[in-house]
Amino acid sequence: MNAFTNALSALGALALAAGAVPAGAQTFPERPVTLVVPFAAGGSTDLVARTIAQKMSETLGQQVLVDNKGGAGGNLGATFVAQAPADGYTILMGTIATHALSASLYATPPFDPVEDFAPITWLVTVPNVLTVNKDYPAKDVKELIARLKEKPGEEIYSSSGNGTPLHLSGELFKSMTGTDMVHVPYQGSGPALVDAISGAVPINFDNLPSSTEFIKSGALRALAVTTKERAANFPDIPTMEEAGVPGYETNTWNAFFAPAGTPPEIVAILNKSANEAISDEAVKARLAEVGAAVVGGTPEELAAHVKSEVARWKPVIEQAGAKIE
Repeated sequence: MNAFTNALSALGALALAAGAVPAGAQTFPERPVTLVVPFAAGGSTDLVARTIAQKMSETLGQQVLVDNKGGAGGNLGATFVAQAPADGYTILMGTIATHALSASLYATPPFDPVEDFAPITWLVTVPNVLTVNKDYPAKDVKELIARLKEKPGEEIYSSSGNGTPLHLSGELFKSMTGTDMVHVPYQGSGPALVDAISGAVPINFDNLPSSTEFIKSGALRALAVTTKERAANFPDIPTMEEAGVPGYETNTWNAFFAPAGTPPEIVAILNKSANEAISDEAVKARLAEVGAAVVGGTPEELAAHVKSEVARWKPVIEQAGAKIE
């Protein structure tokens, strides 16, 4: 009798456990998942997103469709996801711009990077790179600094948009070298690279992945990467510190976020799929080719990372005097 009673209790517990899982989570995903990339196609974030989305489509059994919604330094796309239904079918390719910088850059931030999103997983870290057009006179960072000091306020540089880590990389460079140049923001790395390659705006701060092919082809000359260590795929490019700017360091990162309130069971499914994707050897090799280092992990680890990044970048932004109304 006791064994029968125990069996019934066990079945009851299983039934309760099954009932605790939202109905949608049991069959998620039943249709394609939209991955919003908050920058234009052709940039680093877009490249990393498409590489990972393709593999996730296989593991989820549904397409992960990339939707580029560029503008406002990534905030347009991020705001769109923050306001989307919390059902896991609309997720964000978040970046350092959307989840570390916007909180301090904007007088009235359009969203709260902590409260308005459910973290899924940290994906990759990516070096930034300072490049110039192949015909630009400066051949290294020291020559560039000398030229900028000779022509204060006359040279122009591009980035993927106001308030992006690339914009701040340029502003940090100016403040640490005592130079001045005019910032020209674009709606993503792709459009900025077009003018960098043509020479219309010859100096560019970009994520290394989106500039990789143009550096390899010789269309752009890489002067320095912005990380403490040299990039594995470009061991001949010096770090900014090695090139003559002591203490300089910036980078960027990509992570997946869902709207706040997304059921944890659905977040767990997306987390598992994303981690499986970036653990795939072919995916890792493709990401390594463009300088993106795989991270991965839990939603809790990403949540902690976001909070630490917001705190780290706030004084940098204040020191640079960068503010967007």
